[in-house]
Amino acid sequence: MKELSIQYLEEAIEDSRPFAASGNVNMTLPNFDETMKDLLGVSIITTDLKCYSAGDHRQFIPMQSTSKVIGLMLALQDFGKERVFNAVGMEPMGDFFNSISQLESYDTSKPFNPMINAGAIAVSAMIKGQNPANRFERYLTFLKEITDNDDLAMSEDVYEAEKANGARNRALAYFMQSTGTLVTDVEEALDLYYRMNSVMMCCDDFARVGLFLARGGRSPRSDDRLIPPHHLRTVKAIMMTSGMYNSSGHYAVEAGFPCKSGVSGSIIGAIPGRMGIGVIGPAIDAKGNSTAGGALIKKLSQDLDLNMFGENGGLS
Repeated sequence: MKELSIQYLEEAIEDSRPFAASGNVNMTLPNFDETMKDLLGVSIITTDLKCYSAGDHRQFIPMQSTSKVIGLMLALQDFGKERVFNAVGMEPMGDFFNSISQLESYDTSKPFNPMINAGAIAVSAMIKGQNPANRFERYLTFLKEITDNDDLAMSEDVYEAEKANGARNRALAYFMQSTGTLVTDVEEALDLYYRMNSVMMCCDDFARVGLFLARGGRSPRSDDRLIPPHHLRTVKAIMMTSGMYNSSGHYAVEAGFPCKSGVSGSIIGAIPGRMGIGVIGPAIDAKGNSTAGGALIKKLSQDLDLNMFGENGGLS
């Protein structure tokens, strides 16, 4: 087993960076272009609050689908597991993350899980607040608390791009309204979803979200438990089974710890009791996962013995 150090992470970055060649940058995001293809960064923060970073770890990118982890935590706090999963399923699926056919073709009209777009839109509709601005302020305040970063903010450019390119998400939302799955105002639910996706973060921020999950939902500022253990178990289980889109089974086997990716190339990883991991690698594959970032996650798991299903249960 390798020893975690900045030097080790720098070597792991260089070993994983060539995998970016097989991916493509999501050009629908503002300022994302081919010059970003080879970017790769990582931060690991251990439960004793030691931080190790390497590569392009200071690069800021929008959260995109990693925001779904935060949204799910808030909805569970607001309505509880039974109510949330009456509206959204908890099963993995083989279709793409923005699939419409899933809603129409199966026995149930509710989304398969909260980690696909339809599920996340339904979940965002369950975050309490007087209006979209108020609900987003709750989201951002909670995110600032768990990342210990009061400078986090939404990118207006990304938000406008989300709205401009949101035809598929709008179709998902209105279809759910037609079946009774989405019972709140469609445009308000979509607006909150777009805002959540548009918050800009770097590797340290993503790693601190993972650390929050790894430390039992405790605030890095006060050490108070912000999320009860039963909700935290639910979030981590959903991440494990569905967090890497329809490559989740592959990552459950090859990495073996809860992860969530976004089409900006972001990845959050949580190794309970040990560390949080944040990765940025903007070149993504057809399923929406960072190609170099995914290779790095699997390398870290193997080299640092992080697989929860391994001989030591990831507790080395």
